[in-house]
Amino acid sequence: MSKKGNSSIIAIIAMIFLFGMISFVTNLAAPIGNIWKMQPGIEGSNFWGMMGNMMNFLAYAIMGIPAGKMLTKFGYKRTALIAIAVGFLGVFIQFLSGIVGVGSTAMGLPANFFVYLFGAFVAGFSMCMLNTVVNPMLKLMGGARSNQYIQIGGSFNSLMGTLTPMLVGALIGTLTKDSLISDVNPVLFLAMGVFAFAFIVLLFVNIQDPEAVKDSSHAVSPMKFKHFVLGVIAIFVYVGVEVGIPGTLNFYLSDPVKGAGMDPSTAVSIAGFVAGTYWFLMLIGRLTSSVISGKVSARAQLTCVSAVALVLIVLAIILGNSSTVSMPVFKGVQDGFGMVQVPIAALLLVLCGLCTSVMWGTIFDLACEGLGASTNQASGIFMAMVVGGGIVPLIQNAIADAVGYMPSYWLLAACVAFILYFAAVGSKVKKA
Repeated sequence: MSKKGNSSIIAIIAMIFLFGMISFVTNLAAPIGNIWKMQPGIEGSNFWGMMGNMMNFLAYAIMGIPAGKMLTKFGYKRTALIAIAVGFLGVFIQFLSGIVGVGSTAMGLPANFFVYLFGAFVAGFSMCMLNTVVNPMLKLMGGARSNQYIQIGGSFNSLMGTLTPMLVGALIGTLTKDSLISDVNPVLFLAMGVFAFAFIVLLFVNIQDPEAVKDSSHAVSPMKFKHFVLGVIAIFVYVGVEVGIPGTLNFYLSDPVKGAGMDPSTAVSIAGFVAGTYWFLMLIGRLTSSVISGKVSARAQLTCVSAVALVLIVLAIILGNSSTVSMPVFKGVQDGFGMVQVPIAALLLVLCGLCTSVMWGTIFDLACEGLGASTNQASGIFMAMVVGGGIVPLIQNAIADAVGYMPSYWLLAACVAFILYFAAVGSKVKKA
């Protein structure tokens, strides 16, 4: 194999590896939020407990388009190195939250909590930049196998997303008022170590920017491509669907009054297992797609999974609590799989995880088809659209408060219907 071929393989492997780091750092926010919920001034507040997660995603809305412009100015390698350095800084600031301001308060909240939020925000900038790099680089370097590489990266991303909360949970143990952010220092040290290692390796790897970046001075705005504009809308509603399905499902199963009517003593734990199984099925779906993507086109995959997801969601809305079924759920590494009784709607919605698992990669692949030198700008716009993961579920839960949990899924059904339209019709390349 030529040196150029070796360099391409190393670059592709590096991008897939960074795909995993995106999920690893992003998924630190939720389990660490459980510690902050136990702190004086925050006690039990889910709102403040999830604030770190919100800061992560807020960074995408701010940094998405600028990150795309960075690719034009600095190229893939330098942008990746900057992103890794910023990621190290973000995690280091979170580590400092266990040292700086401990024991003091600000605005009625622990002062070190604001240090942590700033660290989560900085880390979010890094994750946005890394996402901006890895997606177009796999697209442009992968050629005919680009979607397959993106799905492999997505699989590694899901694997790290599955392992992160388990690792943090093992370190935290039993949550008490004595739990501290410093309890998860080993995870933070691991993240900083991985960032440092990746920076050193990437620094010495010769990565040639694809021609699209070199010619980017002649690029037109990707928003002039009709299929890309539709793809932007599709990615916005997709992230909302991906987050909204398990998020609202968790609330639905946990609520003994307005929800599924399950036993209050077990509802919360079962809801967690069921929602976790959704994410596990996303991992399975991405692994499967990474195997078949060399033979099955992105358009065929997206059309199939969006059609199946639409049917599953509509059936869930119609059937609701009409009957219960036994379904296997993933309870963690030690307990493995077990059977639980849930409403049939829950089973149908969990199965959507197999469908949503491949949507990100296929939508990106189809939307960027034919963009050439505009691909780097397109990736930045895509990253800004990740904010749909916050907006769509928020609207869905407002609907759930007004008319009920199951009717709220009509919003997600409409979103999936649009994705189906994009796959079947809207993704056909329309040149600027």
